[in-house]
Amino acid sequence: MTPRQETPSEPASLDMLAREALSRPDSDPAIEFKGRWFTWGDLRRIAAALKAAIAASGASPRTPIAFAPHNRPAALAALVGLIAEKRNICMIYAYQSKAGIARDVLRLDAPVLVADAADCVEDVRDMAREHGVALIGLSEMDAAPIAGFEHATRQSPDAEGEARIDILTSGTTGPPKQFPLRYDLIARHYLGFNLFQQTPEKQPPALLYFPLGNISGIYTTVPTLLSGQRVVLLERFTVEGWRDHLVRYRPRRSGLPPAGYQMVLDANIPREELSCIESMGAGAAPLDPTVHRTFEDHYGVPILLSYGATEFGGPVTAWTPALYQEWREKKFGSVGKPIPGAQLRVVDIETGAPLPPGQEGILEVISPRIGPDWIHTSDIALIDEDGFIFHRGRADGAIMRGGFKLLPETIERALLLHPAVAAAGVIGIADRRLGQTPAAAIEVKPAAPTPDIVELEIHLRQHVPATHIPTQWRIVESLPRTPSVKTDRPALRALFNTK
Repeated sequence: MTPRQETPSEPASLDMLAREALSRPDSDPAIEFKGRWFTWGDLRRIAAALKAAIAASGASPRTPIAFAPHNRPAALAALVGLIAEKRNICMIYAYQSKAGIARDVLRLDAPVLVADAADCVEDVRDMAREHGVALIGLSEMDAAPIAGFEHATRQSPDAEGEARIDILTSGTTGPPKQFPLRYDLIARHYLGFNLFQQTPEKQPPALLYFPLGNISGIYTTVPTLLSGQRVVLLERFTVEGWRDHLVRYRPRRSGLPPAGYQMVLDANIPREELSCIESMGAGAAPLDPTVHRTFEDHYGVPILLSYGATEFGGPVTAWTPALYQEWREKKFGSVGKPIPGAQLRVVDIETGAPLPPGQEGILEVISPRIGPDWIHTSDIALIDEDGFIFHRGRADGAIMRGGFKLLPETIERALLLHPAVAAAGVIGIADRRLGQTPAAAIEVKPAAPTPDIVELEIHLRQHVPATHIPTQWRIVESLPRTPSVKTDRPALRALFNTK
C-alpha cells in the first residue's frame, strides 16, 4: 500500500481507512487467534456478508446498529466492516446474561443486533420477535441472519450528526451511560496523521485483549487493524497468552492490566523472557505501589503509568521514558504529567474552587479529544509543584476490580430484586491480585427463607456482569445504619474485617 501523506488539517476519514484496510491482499495475515491465522481475505468476506445482511434487514444507513462483540476474529472483522459503511455503532457488553443483552438493545432503540450466534437465543429471540429487531449472528467465518429474524420491522430514528461509536462509560459518576466517540475524533486523535509510514506490517504482532466495546478496546484495536499491523487476539487476558506472545514475538514494548503485574509475579516468569522489553504500560486502574516496585526491581523493566477515562476519550496523563529517566524515584506513585493539549486541576470538594499545588481535592480535566470544557470527575488527586499528578482514589466509593470500575449501588439494586432480600450493602474489599473486589451484606425479609450464596450469585448474574459478583458475603439480622437511616459504610466494612 502506498504510504499516505496526511496533513494535520486533513486527516483521512475513518470509513475510508477501513475500506482501504479491507482491500488488502487476500493472503495477508491479519489476526492470530488460538493458534490460527485469519487473513484479510477472511475479514473482508465476513464484512461483506454483514453488509449484505444489514441491507436485507431494511435498516436505513443512519439507524443505530447494536453490536455485542466478543473478542473473536469475526467481531473485529464486523467492526471494520461497520466502520467502512459509516454505520452508527452502539456497543453492548457481550459478557452478560442474554436477558441483559435484550434489555440493552431495547434501551438503545436499535432495529438490528449484531452478536455472536451463540448469544442469539432465548431471551434475545423473544425480545427480537416481540419488538421487530433483526438478528445477525457472527460465527468463526461468517456473518448471517438468524433464521426467522432476517427483517427489522422496528422503526428507529436515524442518528444525527457525524457517524460515531457509542460505548458505555464505567458508571463511576452515576448510572452507566452511552458515550459517543465520533469517527472524526477517532481518526484525528487515535490514528494520527501518518498512519502508513512506519511499515506496521513488519512490526511484531500487537497483543489485543481489552474488551472490544470499551474505550481501551477501541483505541487499541482500531488503530492497530487499520494501520496494517498484525494482531494476536486473546478472548480475555491470561498470563499464559501474554507470555506466549512475549516468547514468540519478542516485542520491545508491552503492557498489562494492573492486576496482571501481580499475576506475572505469582507465575514466576523467568527474567530472561522479559529481556526484550524496554518499557511496559498500565493505566486502566490504580497499580498497587508495592506490586509496582516489586515488579520493576525483579524484572528491571520500567512501568510507565497513565491515567484516563471514557469521558476523556482515553488517557490524559502519562509517564514517558524521558520523564521516567529523570523523575522515577522522586515521583514514584504518580500517574505522570498531562499529555499535550490536556489540562488538569484539583478543586475543593465543597466549594469547587481551584486548589494550589500539593493539596488534595477533586480532579477536573480538559481533554483535547473532547472539547474546551472542564470535566468534573469523582477522583481524588494531588498535583505537585512540578506538575505530576498523584491519584488518591475515588470520592464516590466505586470499586476498582482490575480494569473494571463498579458502583456498589448497581449491585445493591440488583440484589433488591431478589424476593427474599430486604436490604443490601456492598463495599470494596482489598484483593492482592485485582486491587478490590465487591463484598455484600444481605438483610433478609421477615419470614422469608434465607437464600444461600449460590442462589444469590445465580440471581445477580441475570442482572449484572460477572465482574460485579461479590467474592464475600454476609447474611445479617439488620444492616448497620447511620442516624439518618443510611447504610453506615464504615460499620459495613467492619463486618468484612473480622473473621
